[in-house]
Amino acid sequence: MKVLVVTNMYPTKEQPHFGIFVQEQVKSLRKLGVEIDLLFMDGRASRWNYLKGYPRLWWRLLRKRYDLIHAHYIFAGLVARGQIGTPVVLTHHGPEVFMTWESKLCRWFTRFFHKVIVVSQEMKTRLGVPRAHVIPCGIDMEMFRPLPRFECRRELGLPENKRLVLWAGEPHRPVKRFDLVQEAFERLKQRVPDAELVVLAAKPYTEVPLYMNACDALVLTSLAEGSPMVIKEAMACNLPIVSTPTGDVEEVIGGTAGCYMTNDDPEEIAEKLELALRRNARTGGREDVTAMDLDAISRRIIGVYEEALQGREKLVHEADSLEQGGLGSA
Repeated sequence: MKVLVVTNMYPTKEQPHFGIFVQEQVKSLRKLGVEIDLLFMDGRASRWNYLKGYPRLWWRLLRKRYDLIHAHYIFAGLVARGQIGTPVVLTHHGPEVFMTWESKLCRWFTRFFHKVIVVSQEMKTRLGVPRAHVIPCGIDMEMFRPLPRFECRRELGLPENKRLVLWAGEPHRPVKRFDLVQEAFERLKQRVPDAELVVLAAKPYTEVPLYMNACDALVLTSLAEGSPMVIKEAMACNLPIVSTPTGDVEEVIGGTAGCYMTNDDPEEIAEKLELALRRNARTGGREDVTAMDLDAISRRIIGVYEEALQGREKLVHEADSLEQGGLGSA
């Protein structure tokens, strides 16, 4: 099977974390025998890169025949649909399907794809695509695994006598609500004086498992997510978690002892973090995410590819959903 992956998120030297989950998925699919070429359009660098993506796509298709195209995110999908000869699978990764002006693009254009993947049930429901496949991005269970805590702290230069709470993300992005973390942490310090916040941003991806094993808990306060990788990776490392109910977090952590859901009240976040820290034990979260192993997820994606090829001439149009302002799907 020959696949062209079209994406506007992929790691670069300047942004090594940018779309790392797409890169990991590509590596896994290649390992399973899928022949993949990559067309990356860096929309962060310039919006003009999307327009340039059309001739780049056409040139690729003139030079090589692909069985299908797999587009990640709606803008990459619009470029991928700039041709009619090759089936296109679209993956929606984040809350853009129901937030901001991009949601209108997602709602209108999703019906023009042969198969659609979303990473959480919430996205499927709110997007209004009943036949979409819910397939979250997978975890490298070999990379993200329990490691000795104090060895990780020494390697990273973190204090050995503090209770460390990890927050991972880009602090400048409003949707991540880092200000809420800071407010909650001020209250936590009154309860647990030796608590210290560790902000994980712009670090090499290979160091992420070290930070997760070095810390005593992870906190996530995002306003909206798709299927946050940081939660699944923390589960694979048996790291206690405190999170707002965003994306598929509640489904992922389930009833895992040592993991807590919270609302967006700083006082409650602090209370839940105190519970996680004073518990002073790792979780059994790794066992709860084994089905999200990277290769297992990639096999499910290959199954979607095969479905797309079987019905390559057909786009499913769900008239009832469209009349109600929803979408058809493939």
